[in-house]
Amino acid sequence: MGHHHSHHHSSKNLKTAFFLNVAFTFMEFIGGIYVNSVAIVSDAIHDLGDSLSLGFAWFLDVKSKKSATKSFTFGYSRLSLLGALINSVVLIVGSIFVINEAVSRFINPELSDANGMIVFALFGIAVNGYAAWKLSGAKTLNEKVVSWHLMEDVLGWFAVLIAAIVLKFYESPYIDPALSIAITAYILFNVIKRLKETLFLFLQGTPDDIDINNVENELITIEQINSVHHTHVWSLDGEQHVFTTHVKLNNIDSLLELAKVKAAIKSVLKQYPFKHHTVEVELSEETCRMEEEHNH
Repeated sequence: MGHHHSHHHSSKNLKTAFFLNVAFTFMEFIGGIYVNSVAIVSDAIHDLGDSLSLGFAWFLDVKSKKSATKSFTFGYSRLSLLGALINSVVLIVGSIFVINEAVSRFINPELSDANGMIVFALFGIAVNGYAAWKLSGAKTLNEKVVSWHLMEDVLGWFAVLIAAIVLKFYESPYIDPALSIAITAYILFNVIKRLKETLFLFLQGTPDDIDINNVENELITIEQINSVHHTHVWSLDGEQHVFTTHVKLNNIDSLLELAKVKAAIKSVLKQYPFKHHTVEVELSEETCRMEEEHNH
């Protein structure tokens, strides 16, 4: 029940962030030209990329909640991971664009309307700050990457605000691009780290919050389980995981005993965030080809 509520919540948050971003992007283009600020216009182009990413993230988030089908038997949760991957790439490209614009402003310095920049910066901090707050409790990787988009915008507007205030007292066109480069470099560091995590999960790496040895050791403590082998854990979306393993049983004389062992296994696995789990049960007289391969 809690899962469904959080899923509905994530879609609503992404939808809110998307519409806020689209509306504000158009205002930035008009305002940037009006106050003659290259920084605001370049931020508007960056925000346009963010808006596309947010729209795509929202679409994928809604799609990922659809029920499983014959074609996608695990459901569509993995689309959320695809959204995180695409959004990371878009954010990296956008950040490179911002750095390029900042460097060009060093080469060709130009003063802007400081008062107009202050008004837009305050508005930008308010709008993007609200959208970032809506996604502050992000659980899925998709939402986390989107929240970094918004945090980048908030920090970017702080840079514009500081530069505009300084411009009122000291006319130097170099402060704004210097701050933009510093903030973008900080954001890039975090996004690249997130991209590595996303790629790791995309390639079915074991999620950080699961220790396979711990799970196997817990299963081994169950009476009548002799060994555990061929264990695999991977993640659908960074939040919901898939678990498979083989267990070799000892001294099973009836179906009732087998049912008790299966109940004990389920009790252990219930402690972990496994969306799906499959356990192959083998009796002591059975030979498992996979166990033999593992031992060799």
